Amino acid sequence: MDYLRIVGGNPLRGRLVISGAKNAALPLLCVPLLTEEKITFSNMPCLKDITTMTKILFELGCEIHFSSQEYAKAPFGQVMTIQCSQVKHSEAQYDLIRQMRAGMLVLGPLLARHGFAKVSLPGGCAIGARPVDIHLDAMRALGADIELENGYIIAKAPQGLKGTHIPLRFASVGATEHILMTAVLAKGTTTITNAAREPEIIDLADCLNKMGAKISGAGTDKITIDGVDKLHGATHAVMYDRIEAGTYMIAAAMTGGDLTLEGAVIADNEALVERMRHAGIHIDILSDTSLRVLSQQTNHFKATDIETQPFPAFATDLQAQFMALMCLSDGVSMVDENIFENRFMHVPELMRMGASITIKGSTAHIKGIDHFTGANVMATDLRASSSLILAALNATGETNIHRLYHLDRGYECIEEKLRFCGAVAERIKGE
Repeated sequence: MDYLRIVGGNPLRGRLVISGAKNAALPLLCVPLLTEEKITFSNMPCLKDITTMTKILFELGCEIHFSSQEYAKAPFGQVMTIQCSQVKHSEAQYDLIRQMRAGMLVLGPLLARHGFAKVSLPGGCAIGARPVDIHLDAMRALGADIELENGYIIAKAPQGLKGTHIPLRFASVGATEHILMTAVLAKGTTTITNAAREPEIIDLADCLNKMGAKISGAGTDKITIDGVDKLHGATHAVMYDRIEAGTYMIAAAMTGGDLTLEGAVIADNEALVERMRHAGIHIDILSDTSLRVLSQQTNHFKATDIETQPFPAFATDLQAQFMALMCLSDGVSMVDENIFENRFMHVPELMRMGASITIKGSTAHIKGIDHFTGANVMATDLRASSSLILAALNATGETNIHRLYHLDRGYECIEEKLRFCGAVAERIKGE
């Protein structure tokens, strides 16, 4: 299999454009199932997960057209037009859904539009149980009959769905998105309390409202959806990827770099900016959507603790990357992971590169080292793979990162972007 070869020691310098957000794009790709008319997305990232989702849509009967998108600043992203004028069936097969958890989000739109859906239970990164019951309980609350049969979710609502109050026991991003897409065609009003507040929720609601939905409160813990009879076509630009932006911010710091990032939306990453500044890293806010990270050092950062929580607190998707940064701090720092129970799988691989980390339950204690050392390592999930890249950029010597299929799920053109900023990084084709 392919692996990524990185020779550390080169500061990242220059200017990068952040790509469209994977975590926003995947639910957005389910939106065309709600209407017969065309939906056009710009700033759509070129990622493995996007390809998988488009295959799911194609199998359901959607027509999909791509066109290259020429940015003034960087040649990343694409324009995608999708039309689901006639869904040929309402069944999403195991072979595709198993590849990523977000695939199950087609369930709600199919159910809302056609009154029936059969969707395989999902797969994705092995970072915790992430049960689907919170999704299914919401579908039942809206009036659907739900059964689990031979690894499939079978949902029926032949008389349509009815608006209701849905209190979430946990502020689940996926469940909030799923309810939004399901309730827009329900009769009456649906309210979600303890709703997730992530920027991706706002992006999805904005797209649905452009199509004629009536959603208010997105970005708060209470969202109201007034059901409509029909949705129409629209054009929507996928939001910038706040996790990619945070990853490159940390990369600039760990390499002693000077990197300007266009598309780094400050409001989406305030918790990270605050923690990096606490660690002694200089960050200039250039505008609402751009910043500059300037680092005069590659180690001896100030030990800084983090605790992952739902937005607007520190994102779990940036935990592994920040841990790599704290491996280069003075003293001992702590990382508390409160979202996923299996999200320390990157720790043994970082330790192969010289890190000093001990884990007690959901807390990691990181004792600072002088620098990382190149090694052969293996990515265990998407964000773990980016933490290994950060360590490799700082390391003395050469690092080979294996299992790149995790990385390809969430980072667009990462080796090209790294080389553009001065890194020595190349993808080696396996036999």
